[in-house]
Amino acid sequence: MDGGGSGAAPYAARTAEEVFRDYRARRAGMIKALTTDVDKFFKLCDPEKENLCLYGYPNETWEVTLPAEEVPPEIPEPALGINFARDGMNEKDWLALVAVHSDSWLLSVAFYFGARFGFDKEARRQLFSMINNMPTIFEVVTGSAKKQTKEKTPNSSSKSNKPSSKVQSRAESRSKAKVPKDEEESGDDDGDEEAEEHDNTLCGTCGTNDGKDQFWICCDNCEKWYHGKCVKITPARAEHIKQYKCPDCTNKRARA
Repeated sequence: MDGGGSGAAPYAARTAEEVFRDYRARRAGMIKALTTDVDKFFKLCDPEKENLCLYGYPNETWEVTLPAEEVPPEIPEPALGINFARDGMNEKDWLALVAVHSDSWLLSVAFYFGARFGFDKEARRQLFSMINNMPTIFEVVTGSAKKQTKEKTPNSSSKSNKPSSKVQSRAESRSKAKVPKDEEESGDDDGDEEAEEHDNTLCGTCGTNDGKDQFWICCDNCEKWYHGKCVKITPARAEHIKQYKCPDCTNKRARA
């Protein structure tokens, strides 16, 4: 499947599952640009430069570059000129705008491949269903994905929103400090509800709840949960961190 822009890793795809994997990988790269790599992304979007686009690639990387020169392009192109509005808007609003356009581009690419590979009605429905089960980039960037998770479990404390009881090391030790006593003593009655909470917990970086058996870490400032690999924190390193701040919170303080 062609990547669009430079740096792409083309490969053939024929099923809805393969197109969805391409969608998910491109999405992960763009989320990195707008969250963990936001300072780098901000600097690259220089308003003095020509029309720039944000690309996400099938290897989960991202790039800010000029649009493809081919006419018509191999695949649909992202929104042009994302750099021009950078200094004329509040930064959060600008990032949210880029996120919305990124979501639109990802959908257009996915359904372009659906048409190209001759998907029938059932295959298109399956593809959209898999896409729709994931939070949008806009929801991840603005934090509304986390709000939706809270709404699904209104009787639970947001501080007890840990990914899985199987998660060890830092995540496990932190969860004990975050779960209120009355919830800890409630026993098996809340088991099903807690399991549902774990399933609904989303990584603040990649926006998925994949890898519930992997190491997670919670930010002491915003209380979002992250895959250790997404924020480059290992269990061993986490044991020596007294108060963890995620990349978003760290970047906000630095820019302030």
